[in-house]
Amino acid sequence: MQKILYIVRHGQTDLNKQGIVQGRGMNTDLNDEGRKQAGLFFNAYKNVPFDKIYISELKRTQQSVQQFIDLGIPYEKLEGLDELAWGIHEGQASIPETTAQFLKLVRDWVDGKLDSKFEGGESPNEVMARQKIALEIIMSHPDEKTVLICMHGRALRLLLCWLTDKPLSEMESFPHQNLVLYKIAYDGEKFEIIDFNDSEHLKVSSS
Repeated sequence: MQKILYIVRHGQTDLNKQGIVQGRGMNTDLNDEGRKQAGLFFNAYKNVPFDKIYISELKRTQQSVQQFIDLGIPYEKLEGLDELAWGIHEGQASIPETTAQFLKLVRDWVDGKLDSKFEGGESPNEVMARQKIALEIIMSHPDEKTVLICMHGRALRLLLCWLTDKPLSEMESFPHQNLVLYKIAYDGEKFEIIDFNDSEHLKVSSS
């Protein structure tokens, strides 16, 4: 079975713009910039023959690919594609104290402490457990040769580690911005990144 996965992060929200962590518990909408990004991505990839679209249960992912859904492409929501939950820090204004806590947590992850998490939040290992279930669903349909997946930044980094056989502690090696693309090919045995953090579609002039 061969398959091509187009994996994108959702478009910008106001909390993204403000540098405030959203996480799984914040069901925010795209802002004007996010809707523009979604339009640019659609214009660049509207002729790709997607067989299926998979999104998280958070509305910012559906809003990011709604134009593809409007073409009649079937879609499915999977909780395994939701963002990592940041617990008590979700939606909170960034202050030096919380910034330091975030940096310490990420350092823990990079050091291999993958069960570390904030109160009420999730660890990378917990996110990976539900991502594996989501990927099993996505990969269980051999007739879906070309698939569009819209998800979230931190979760995207974790998924890419798993797909490319990297330890989760190397998640920081996968940069991302809003509505960037990672294109992945599966040859029946392994996954390979074809396009890495591709943002060319966002550079198209809107004039």
